[in-house]
Amino acid sequence: MKVDHILVRYSEIALKGKNRADFERALKGNINRALAAFPGAKARRTTGRLVVDTHDEDAEAIMGKLQCIFGISSLSYARKTSHELLDIQATALRVMQDQPGAKTFKVSARRSFKSFPIRSQQLNHEIGSHVLKNTEDITVDVHHPDVELLVEVREHGTYISAGKIPGPGGLPVGSSGKVMLMLSGGIDSPVAGYLALKRGAELEAVHFHSPPFTNERAKQKVIDLSRILAGYGTTIRLHVIPFTEIQQYIHKEVATNYEMTIMRRMMMRISERVAREREALALVNGESLGQVSSQTLASMHTIEEVANLPVLRPLITMDKIEVTDIAEQIGTFETSILPYEDCCTIFLPAESKTKPKREKANFYESFLDMDEMLEKAVSNRETLTIDANEPLSPAFEELL
Repeated sequence: MKVDHILVRYSEIALKGKNRADFERALKGNINRALAAFPGAKARRTTGRLVVDTHDEDAEAIMGKLQCIFGISSLSYARKTSHELLDIQATALRVMQDQPGAKTFKVSARRSFKSFPIRSQQLNHEIGSHVLKNTEDITVDVHHPDVELLVEVREHGTYISAGKIPGPGGLPVGSSGKVMLMLSGGIDSPVAGYLALKRGAELEAVHFHSPPFTNERAKQKVIDLSRILAGYGTTIRLHVIPFTEIQQYIHKEVATNYEMTIMRRMMMRISERVAREREALALVNGESLGQVSSQTLASMHTIEEVANLPVLRPLITMDKIEVTDIAEQIGTFETSILPYEDCCTIFLPAESKTKPKREKANFYESFLDMDEMLEKAVSNRETLTIDANEPLSPAFEELL
C-alpha cells in the first residue's frame, strides 16, 4: 500500500496530566533521532497523536524503527487527504482495495477537528456505503472484520489507515531519569536493561573486564549487547572496568565461601561511584530471586549493604524461562549465549554461601586494603559510546 504518513499513538503518556506535553516532546525527539537516516521523515505533534511524514522515504524501514521506540502503543500506515467528503471516500476506497484477501470490513471514524461538519457515525455510513458500492464480494462486519478502516479527521487533513500495528509500549527513553546497568555477558542483565529502557530510563552501563582471564571477545560480546539495546531508541555509554587486580586480591585474601559475596560488594561499590560521576539515580542489575546462590534474599541483603543508591531489579520475580523468552524477543539471546567467559565465572568457588551474613562480610573486608584499588579501577575505566547504527562485530556475525 502506498502511504505518505505513519500515525503514532500512545496510551500511558495520555495519563500524565500537566506533564503530558513533556512526555510528548521526549517521544518526538526520540523518534526523530531514530529516523536520522531518513532525512525526509519527521515527526510532529498533533492533538493526541504524533504523525510521521514519510515523504519519499522507505515507509517499511521507518515502521521497523518506530516499532522499537518506547512510549508508542500502536502505529498505522496512513494516507492523508483533504476534508472534502468525496476525497475521503475515494481515499478510503483505495486503502480498502490495497488489502488483498479481505472479505469484511468496518469503518471507525473520529473527529478531533470539531469544525468538520459531518458527525463520526454519519461519516462511517458515508464511507462504508461508498466502499460497498465500488467493490465486489466485500461485506460489513462490525464485530470481527478482516479490515478496520480507521479515519481520523484532524485540523490539517484526514488520515485513513487499515488497522493498527502494535508498538512496544512503555515510556519515552529519558523521561524517567538516568540509571546505571551492571551489564555482564549473560542472558539476564541485557533483559534488565531493556525493561529499564521500557520504563523511560536513560541507560548507561558498567561492565567488569578481567584480562587475561577474560579475553577481548568477551568484551566485544558486551559491546554488541549494548548495541542491540541501543536499537531501542537510545545511545548507550558503556564503562569497561579493569577488574583483574581486585579479583585476584579477593581470591587470595578472602575465604572461598565468601569470595563471591565480597567480589559482588566491590562491583556494587564501583558501579555506584561511576553512577554518581555520571549523575545516575539508581543501579540496575539482572538478579532474579533464588535463581543462583548469589541471588538469594540473604545474599542480596548482604551485597546491597554497601550501596547507597537504589538498586532496581526488573527480573526479580521472573524465572529463567520467562527471562529467556524476553531475550529471544528483543534479540539479545543469541549474543548472550556465545561461549566467552565473563569475570563472574572465573575463580568460581566450588561452593558459595547462600546465606552470607553482613557481619561476616564486613569482618573479611576489614582486613582488605581496597580504597586505592577501587579508585584506580574507576579512574582507569574505558568509556565507549555505543550507537545502534553501527554493525555487530564481523567475527560475532559469523557465530550467530
